[in-house]
Amino acid sequence: MDDREARIVAARLALRDRFKARVARTPSLADARPRGSGPPNRHGMPKLPVGQTVTVKWPVLDLGRHPEIPRDRWRLTVDGAVEEPVTLAWADLLALPQVESISDFHCVTGWSQMDLRFVGVRLADVLALARPAEGASHLMLHGHDGYSTNLALEEALKDDVLVAHTVNGAPLPVEHGGPARVVTPQLYAWKGAKWVSRIEVLTKDQPGFWERNGYSDTAHPWRNDRYARR
Repeated sequence: MDDREARIVAARLALRDRFKARVARTPSLADARPRGSGPPNRHGMPKLPVGQTVTVKWPVLDLGRHPEIPRDRWRLTVDGAVEEPVTLAWADLLALPQVESISDFHCVTGWSQMDLRFVGVRLADVLALARPAEGASHLMLHGHDGYSTNLALEEALKDDVLVAHTVNGAPLPVEHGGPARVVTPQLYAWKGAKWVSRIEVLTKDQPGFWERNGYSDTAHPWRNDRYARR
C-alpha cells in the first residue's frame, strides 16, 4: 500500500468510526426478524427478501433516458456539507483503491438478480476524500439523467456500497448506468443512482425522485419497506 492509498484508507476508517454504532443498528445487519427465504446471506439476512422473485436477466428500469458519457468527459463531484469539495475524473476514480464485491441486486418492482460481480470504488473512499462535515447525516445522489435519490450515511459507508464501473468482468453497460453507478446491495436498488454525476452531502434528510413520488425513504428489503407509509 502506497502513502496515498494509506491516507485514503485512514480517512475512510475515521469516517466509518464516526458512524460505527449507527451502521451496526441498520436493519440489514441488526434486524432480529428479517422477512425472506433461503440461507443467510453474508449479512445474516435471508438470501431472498420477502416479495422478491429471482430473475436470470437483468431488467432495465430508469427514467427513460440513457445518457452516454465518454470516459474522458466523465466527472463525479462530491460537495455540500464537506470540508474539501472534490471532483474526480475517470483516471482519478481508477486510481482509488479498487474492490470486487459479489452482491445481490433487489429491485422494488419484485425481482432480484443474485451474485453480480461488481468492481469499483467504495463510496466510503470517495466520501473520505471530501471529508464530510461533523453535522453531515445524508447524501443526495444525482445522475446525468436528472435522477436523484437520498441515502443515509450509515448506509452509504458500508463496504459493499460501490461506485461501480464493471460487472461480471465487463464494463458496466450504458443501460445499467455505465460508465459508473452506485450500487446499494443492502437496500432496494433505486437507492443507487445510475450515471452518477454528483454526490451532495447533506446535514438533514431530503427526498429524492422516487421518495417524492411515494416510495419509502429507507428502502429496507427484508422489511418489505417499498412505499411511504400514509
